[in-house]
Amino acid sequence: MMNPRRENIKRCIVLLLSFIDVVLLSATYAWFWFSRLYPTVRMRRFTVNGVIYYAEGLKFYVRGHILILFIYFVLLLFFLSTYGGLKIGYLKAMDLFFSQIFALLMVNVITYLQISLMRNWIAEVSPYLLLTLIQLAVTLLWILAADAIYRRIFPPRRLMLVHGSHPSEEIIMKFSTRKDKYTIGTLADISMGVEAVKKLYEDGSYDAMVIWDVPTSERNLLLKYCYGKNIRIYTSPKISDVLVRGSEQMHLFDTPIFLIREQPIRIEQLFMKRIVDIIFSLILIVITSPIMLVTAILVFCTDKGPVLYKQVRCTKGMRRFKILKFRSMYTDAEKDGVARLASKNDARITPVGKVIRAVRIDELPQLFNILKGEMSFIGPRPERPEIIDEYVKIMPEFIFRTQVKAGLAGYAQVYGKYNTTPYDKLKLDLTYIENYSIWLDLKLMLLTLKILFTPDATEGVDEGQITAAHGETK
Repeated sequence: MMNPRRENIKRCIVLLLSFIDVVLLSATYAWFWFSRLYPTVRMRRFTVNGVIYYAEGLKFYVRGHILILFIYFVLLLFFLSTYGGLKIGYLKAMDLFFSQIFALLMVNVITYLQISLMRNWIAEVSPYLLLTLIQLAVTLLWILAADAIYRRIFPPRRLMLVHGSHPSEEIIMKFSTRKDKYTIGTLADISMGVEAVKKLYEDGSYDAMVIWDVPTSERNLLLKYCYGKNIRIYTSPKISDVLVRGSEQMHLFDTPIFLIREQPIRIEQLFMKRIVDIIFSLILIVITSPIMLVTAILVFCTDKGPVLYKQVRCTKGMRRFKILKFRSMYTDAEKDGVARLASKNDARITPVGKVIRAVRIDELPQLFNILKGEMSFIGPRPERPEIIDEYVKIMPEFIFRTQVKAGLAGYAQVYGKYNTTPYDKLKLDLTYIENYSIWLDLKLMLLTLKILFTPDATEGVDEGQITAAHGETK
C-alpha cells in the first residue's frame, strides 16, 4: 500500500534538490554580475573620433543589486518549470540537462538584452557565453549528483498491470524504457474478475496499480478501491475522460454539473489567437527569411526540382487547403499516387531533406499559411484527406481533431512523437482543444523550441503503424 508520509518526504526531497539547483545557477550569475557584468553597466565606454572615453553609467545600491538578482531568479524558475528542468527523478538525467540548456539560453538571452538596455548600447556577448558554459557545467554536475541521490533513496516503483482484451505489449514496452523509475511485477487480466484482481494486489508487494484498457464498469470499481486504500493509480484516459477533464464545473444548484461546450474555443479566444498568429508570423517571416533563402538554394541544387512542395491538407471543419513546405523528398516520391507517411530511414528523403526535416526548417513556408489564416501556430497537425479517411474508418473519433484550425505545432507534437499512434495523438489533441487558453498556446510555443532539437520528435513511423489505430474498450 502507498505510504503517504513516505510520498511527502519524497516530494520534499525533490523540491529541495530542485531548489538547490536554482540557487546554484543564480549564485553563478550573481558572481558574474558583480565581477563582470555590473562593471560594464557602472562604467560605459564610448568612442569619439577614434578616441575611447569612459563615462559613469548606472550606479546600483544594495536594493538595486537585490532586484537584479531576484529578477534573474524568477526568470530562471519560470523557464525551468516551463521546460521541465526541475523534474528531478521524473525525467532521465540527460533529458533533464537538455531541458535546463534551453531554460538557461532563454534566461541569459533575456538578461543580455536587459544589460544592453541598461548600458544604452549593445553589450559584449563573450561574458554571457562564458557564463552559460560555466552554468551548464555546474548544472550537469548537480543533475548527475541529484539523480544519483534520488535513485539511491527511491528505488523503482513495483507495479501491477491490470489490462483488458487488447494486447498489453505496447504499454509494457513503454514502461520498460523507464526501468530506473518503474518495474512491472505482475500482469492481471481483468477477465479474472475485479475481486480476484484486488486479492492479487493485496497478496503482492506493489507500490501502484496500472489500469490499462479496462472496461468502464470494472475500471470504476478498481478506481474507487485504489482511492479508498491510498493506492497510486496510473491509467490511460478514454476519449470521454479527456472531454470531461476539459469541462467547466458549474454550480447551478446543489448537484455538481460539468459543462462540455459545443464550441470548445470561445469567440474572444479565437480573436486573440488570430491576432497572435498574424503578429508572430510576420515577425518570424522577416527573421527567418535568410534561412529560407539558403534552404531554397540547397533544395534546388539537390536535383534541380521545385523548391516548394504543395500538398492538400485539412484544417478546421475538414476544409482543404494547400500546405507549403520546402521539398525534402525526391520529386517522384509518390509517383504511384498513394499517400503514405514518412517511415524510418525512408529512401525517398534527400540528403538535404534529412537535415531540414531534423530541425523542422522544411516547415518554415507554413508561416505564409498561418498569415493567410489557413493554419494557426498551435493546433492539431493538418493531415491529408486520404489519411484522415483511412483513420476514420477504424476510429471515427479521429474527426474530432478538426474542430479547431490546424497548427504548425501542437500539443501532440510537444508531448508525443512523429510516430505516436493515431489514437494517442487524438487524445493529446483533444486535451489541447478542451483545455485551450492563450497561455497554453504561448507555453507550447516555448516548448516547441525544445522539440526542434529532440530526435524522437521527428522519428518516422514503423511499417504497419500507419494504419494501426487503437480502439478503446467501452
